[in-house]
Amino acid sequence: MPVSPLAGHPLPPGQVVDLGRLIAAYTDRHPDPSDPAQRVSFGTSGHRGSSLTASFNEDHILAITEAICRLRKEQGIDGPLFVGCDTHGLSRPAFVSALSVLAAHGVATVISQNDEPVPTPAISHAILTHNRPPGGTSPPHQADGIVITPSHNPPDDGGFKYNPPTGGPADPALTRAIETLANRLIAEKLAGVRRIPFETALRAPCVSRRDFLSAYVDDLRNMIDFEAIAGSGIRIGIDPLGGASVHYWGRIAERYRLNLTVVRETVDPTFGFMPVDHDGKVRMDPSSPYAMAGLLTMASRFDISAACDPDSDRHGIVSPSAGLMNPNHYLAVLVSYLFSHRPGWSPSARVGKTLVSSRMIDRVAHALGRELVEVPVGFKWFVEGLLDGSLGFGGEESAGASFLRRDGTVWTTDKDGIVPSLCAAEMTAVKGKEPGVAYRELEDRFGPFHYRRVDAPADRAKKAAVGSVDPRALTVTQVGGDPVVRILSAAPGNGAPIGGLKVETEFGWFAVRPSGTEEIVKIYAESQKSPAHLELIVDSASAFMEEITKKAPRP
Repeated sequence: MPVSPLAGHPLPPGQVVDLGRLIAAYTDRHPDPSDPAQRVSFGTSGHRGSSLTASFNEDHILAITEAICRLRKEQGIDGPLFVGCDTHGLSRPAFVSALSVLAAHGVATVISQNDEPVPTPAISHAILTHNRPPGGTSPPHQADGIVITPSHNPPDDGGFKYNPPTGGPADPALTRAIETLANRLIAEKLAGVRRIPFETALRAPCVSRRDFLSAYVDDLRNMIDFEAIAGSGIRIGIDPLGGASVHYWGRIAERYRLNLTVVRETVDPTFGFMPVDHDGKVRMDPSSPYAMAGLLTMASRFDISAACDPDSDRHGIVSPSAGLMNPNHYLAVLVSYLFSHRPGWSPSARVGKTLVSSRMIDRVAHALGRELVEVPVGFKWFVEGLLDGSLGFGGEESAGASFLRRDGTVWTTDKDGIVPSLCAAEMTAVKGKEPGVAYRELEDRFGPFHYRRVDAPADRAKKAAVGSVDPRALTVTQVGGDPVVRILSAAPGNGAPIGGLKVETEFGWFAVRPSGTEEIVKIYAESQKSPAHLELIVDSASAFMEEITKKAPRP
């Protein structure tokens, strides 16, 4: 996919999203239940869409929330439901819709103290500290949560996800049940959906407020060695990218006496201040050098810099020696550091990664004597392992990760962009070397790993073909000039379907899978030989994808 000439530069004023039009469409447009693109569909972590395309509108949110209320009652979940939302333009309207349904059902709903945005990890943290209090007994009334966010997606998108009492993204069986019921309600023109006016909902006895910020920030001392960071005096730069963590960083700096500067505190639902991403869209992706152009220009002012996306479940690390780190590189460094500097963790705690993450993580885990668990894309696959402590770490190639407390107990079971960012500062302080240097040392030890992801445009038919291909029907025998040693359609760590394929050789691999939220097929590739060999693998993957999609039926 060619890089837009606007990439890394401000979006022209005339192309900034029209917030008024976006919000008007939220209530004025109604989805066509016969159109798959306008139905409720949970991807790897929730339902996403835009009001402008009738894929994220009031009908969707009313129906999804009604479905959640009914299903949690069926499952006997009657504790508090924590609700948070980020700073996207559609997040507040969706919050208004959701609360009107929750209060109508009498759900004990907990919202933020002063209507401030709430990061995804703060909701997961709230659920787990209620359900699994440290040193205490789990209460009979289990908590769950809703996070209203499309993560790093463009400003005209909205997102809505449900976290059950496990604290992380709902598993496939539960999301299918929510989808099915919500789509039925939409088809029935919301018959049976209970709701009350928003202002009445705010005053309802079942609705209360909570200081999510203080609860989360005060507990961070059990995750990060702040004494080492403060004692070192290292300079830390943070860009919240206009997201929900914007007020968290100042409190963290004050609470733990850090030399930390928030480089931009702007909150604007249009995200008009953001540089344009590779494809000409505004996307608050902390792993993109184009979206991170602002922080990169300031990097020389700091010993370590980091950013989080709008709901703070992804991180981007800027190292003085390496610039913006490839997410795979930082995950490998993070695994190497954590399993060497967390004596409170169990000796049997394993390393979790998605199977489209770098093999460098495999090498690091093996050298540490830790078992590696490879799962499909989606943080939901790490939930149980983090919850019971059998996974010390779970990480995704898209810069999402969480890990255990310093004593080896669960912190969050959803992605947390804040703690990996703080851990970059901790390792810089403790080891006297920033993460870019640490990764070069891993390369010196294990060799270079050349990694690339390509987003190939694909319509619904092509995506379906890639997602359902049968590996037994494939004739591919070589990739990048090397013999194929394994073709996977299920993850080795748990046997769950990949939703695509991974083809491996001794010296590299590629994987193809359709996006759950965009009209693209994602191609992942890695070579242990050279950049030129990586291009051969990418070419093999592209040819492979064309072969399996050319027979796809046209819509």
